Amino acid sequence: MTQQVSVAPTVGEELPPFVRETGFAAWNRYAAVNDEFVPIHMDDEAGKAAGYPTAFGMGNLQWSYLHILVRQWLAGRGRIVRLSCQFRNPNLKGQTVTARGVVESVSEEGGVISAELRIWTETQDGAQLAPGTATVVFD
Repeated sequence: MTQQVSVAPTVGEELPPFVRETGFAAWNRYAAVNDEFVPIHMDDEAGKAAGYPTAFGMGNLQWSYLHILVRQWLAGRGRIVRLSCQFRNPNLKGQTVTARGVVESVSEEGGVISAELRIWTETQDGAQLAPGTATVVFD
């Protein structure tokens, strides 16, 4: 008899963090893929004119860090059903950005296990950049 291993996470489980150093090199690669060469993301003077101390990263890059965080944690065990975040603070040049997450709830309906996650990105100083939520289901 083969023993089945549970794929269900536990409430309070922390997702392994996803960390990136940010700045022009990362933003330029993201801009190249998304055709998003916007001056506030490429030029310090444009960032300053917009009221920030430097150029700043794209909001959707924060979203992509959160998506990578959840996808790597799932490691093929399931899929992302929904992922959302709010852009609360800018990602400035030279920051270390860490995507983090924690399992808030787990449920089962009709044999399908799902989990609600609280996710966010933060700077090396702990300032939240993009808090959000995700729903995942396990196959």
